[in-house]
Amino acid sequence: MGAMSSAESVRLDRWLWAARFFKTRRLAIEAVRSGRVSVDGVRAKPARALRPGQRLSIRKGAQDFEVDVLDVSEQRGPAAVAETLYQETPESAEAREARRAEWRLAAAAQPRPHHRPERRSRRELAAFKRGGGRSGEGD
Repeated sequence: MGAMSSAESVRLDRWLWAARFFKTRRLAIEAVRSGRVSVDGVRAKPARALRPGQRLSIRKGAQDFEVDVLDVSEQRGPAAVAETLYQETPESAEAREARRAEWRLAAAAQPRPHHRPERRSRRELAAFKRGGGRSGEGD
């Protein structure tokens, strides 16, 4: 039983939803309309017919995907089935992994407290942020 529907093509927004790139069709439609999705290097509309063999460029947040469409489906299924609908290009996977490594290094360079501040310190910090200095103490 394959994911292929009876048709040989499917709407772009429906495929993006079925392949689990977007949680809802509404989000997929908005991404396509805003130009974050292109088919074979050309900006597309949500109702564009998508067929196996076409290449998609998808920008989702800070991540960029280059995928080749292997199969079409109009129904959203399990993640394991969704992964069979496309294949990410090796260049795209390498670029995303390099970006992920950069984010890890940047996060490691940020100073982190060793423990959560106790109640008094949190109150003093909140008062400082409000601009009132230390609250509750008379001089």
